[in-house]
Amino acid sequence: MRALLDDLDAVSGEAIDAAAALVLESVEAGGIVHVAGAGHSLAMVFETFYRAGGLAAVRPIWDPGVFPLDDAVRSTRVEREAGIGRAVVREAAPAPPDVAVVFSTSGRNPYPVEVAAECRARGVPVIAVTSARASRGAAARTRTPLAGHAEIVLDTRVPPGDVLHPAVEPRTAAVSTILAAYAWSRVLAALDDLAAARGADPPRWTSANVPGGDETNAALLARYRHRVPELTGDE
Repeated sequence: MRALLDDLDAVSGEAIDAAAALVLESVEAGGIVHVAGAGHSLAMVFETFYRAGGLAAVRPIWDPGVFPLDDAVRSTRVEREAGIGRAVVREAAPAPPDVAVVFSTSGRNPYPVEVAAECRARGVPVIAVTSARASRGAAARTRTPLAGHAEIVLDTRVPPGDVLHPAVEPRTAAVSTILAAYAWSRVLAALDDLAAARGADPPRWTSANVPGGDETNAALLARYRHRVPELTGDE
């Protein structure tokens, strides 16, 4: 795992800086970061949304069918169905200066690929958080992979099959969530450094479990609830 983290740093360092700059420019221009994933990549949607220290200008976009906790087999089937990813984007209606971040380790199922393609068709730049190695080793269910529809690709370096242990014949200890979460945290850190250098102060959530957290977040809820209905359940 430590070796893969070092590998990610070496391979994706420049892309992380570019992603941070793109996201900061979007947020400063009044844009929203639309974040998508399916199956276990939804863990990364949770990681980006309404998270202590995370950006407030984030909207999760997803179809209930890709949520695995109430019907795991269905989530796999829906991720492979054509048309659902595009429908999700049409419902969210992203537009410049918004940006999209799509998480998918293999990047070869229709759902994440369609989300990226539809966002890009609307003039919304896409950051793909995916693994080139896993993509090459995955079943090709789309003509082009997720990375082919992204302006910026963060290569998480996840091996084919996701697992690491035992080393000779891996069969357990999946690493995709750890690597993707690390990559996103690095984006946030780079964004913070860049904002500080510019004298900017991006909108960030404070933990609700520290004194003053609720009060600090109330202003952000008022600012973004109409652009991000998932914050308060507003329709």
